[in-house]
Amino acid sequence: MGLARTWSVALVGVEGHLVQVEAHAASGLPAFILVGLPDASLSEARERVRAAVTSCGLPWDARRRTVNLSPASLPKAGSAFDLAIAVACLGADGLPDAERAGREVHLGELGLDGRVHPVRGVLPAVAAAVASGRPDVVVPAGNLAEARLVPGAQVRGVQHLTELAREYGADVSVPVPEALPVPAPPPVRTPPDLAEVVGQDEARFALEVAAAGGHHLLMVGPPGAGKTMLAARLPGLLPDLEDADALEVTAIHSVAGTFDAGGGLLRRPPFEDPHHTATAQAIVGGGSGVPRPGAASRAHRGVLLLDEAPEFARRVLDSLRQPLEHGEIVVHRARGAARYPARFQLVLAANPCPCGKATGKGLACTCTPLERRRYLARLSGPLLDRVDLQIDVPAVTRASAALGTEGESSRVVSARVAAARAAQQRRLAGTPWQSNAEVPGAWLRAPEQGLGTRPRAVLERALDSGTLSLRGMDRVLKIAWTLADLAGRPHPDLDDVGAAMSLRIRGGTGA
Repeated sequence: MGLARTWSVALVGVEGHLVQVEAHAASGLPAFILVGLPDASLSEARERVRAAVTSCGLPWDARRRTVNLSPASLPKAGSAFDLAIAVACLGADGLPDAERAGREVHLGELGLDGRVHPVRGVLPAVAAAVASGRPDVVVPAGNLAEARLVPGAQVRGVQHLTELAREYGADVSVPVPEALPVPAPPPVRTPPDLAEVVGQDEARFALEVAAAGGHHLLMVGPPGAGKTMLAARLPGLLPDLEDADALEVTAIHSVAGTFDAGGGLLRRPPFEDPHHTATAQAIVGGGSGVPRPGAASRAHRGVLLLDEAPEFARRVLDSLRQPLEHGEIVVHRARGAARYPARFQLVLAANPCPCGKATGKGLACTCTPLERRRYLARLSGPLLDRVDLQIDVPAVTRASAALGTEGESSRVVSARVAAARAAQQRRLAGTPWQSNAEVPGAWLRAPEQGLGTRPRAVLERALDSGTLSLRGMDRVLKIAWTLADLAGRPHPDLDDVGAAMSLRIRGGTGA
């Protein structure tokens, strides 16, 4: 009878939990039993491990083997436990250095020939192991660069199970590793420049305000006005991510399988633009078993663009209310809940009607009044109430733009945005908030923040008249602070409040 232990990591959302892998081998009817709440892909590890061990020429006697994944109450999913299960089984069969194997954390999927394949979520898994006091981690060679991004981790990569077994004292020959194909470096993507947008001075200014304060943005205008062009240029105006945010964003993309470790941590704000046929699960996350992050989480600390927003299902749009308010998504399933950060900037782009021609006098529009109302009514009031900036984007004409001339470039505008963000960081030092959009209205309305009497009176009159809801009043106040930061003023003045209301209220109506 033999008993051996080692360690692995279970991911729930982007949060890693250390799992002890125990293997017990005893005489009896040959069997391989896996317990500890595994999902279907993890249950299949029995066949992968048995085939990998025998293919490597390691002993696998006809014994009764039981593998327990502890804590047993924690749901476990995926093939990343294969390597730990194989090491624990070899230890139970008498691996010479089983004690050392029991101190290390093992992550990796096994092929039937013993090769160790890369897996998702290595970065948050290694971070969880280090935080739990177990910095010695074994990962697939394909994940080595990603695992080394975690500070304090002592990681080593293996390509084949025999490499690891030999390190732990097994008398086995290591096959000559196949030459791995060198992946082509990812193409260098130059972010689109704001100078390419013709005209649209008001929309460009709204985009700058959105970038400076982290505000959500709604743009309504006819086809071809430049709404999508403007939205695609918003990430280029945002500053690089700080270390903590970069690690968090990289962990999300590691779990989602969209991270290439060749470039290190993700320093640029991500940009997600799902198609309007996307489901609620694709946007907020979901799936059977343990949920996967959706587009809203992949856009954490970046931009989520919903182009042709009224074409999205109403359920999809309303599912964004909670993350817009709290900056995170909690996806509940029968076997547990996964929590994903989702503090993104939402950009909604919409036509004024189904045919897109209901601008100006609307003489060219072929839609009925009922069709127009139903179209924009798909953007519910509670959702729009959470969108700070709401502007109309008119069609570009020869009179409204000097064709052939360029406006300010993204580099020039991003410098002003960086200065405004720096002013916010100084003012918000010691608080949990990073930008004006995250600050609660009660904090901004407090007398000690220095809001003048006249600007406060303007906001209160708009609240009393019903022009603004209380949430809308707070949103206007946040925009006013951003305008003051862009202008280098210590407090918003009356002009800032007036400009903020014009950026908040479309066509004389708003919330």
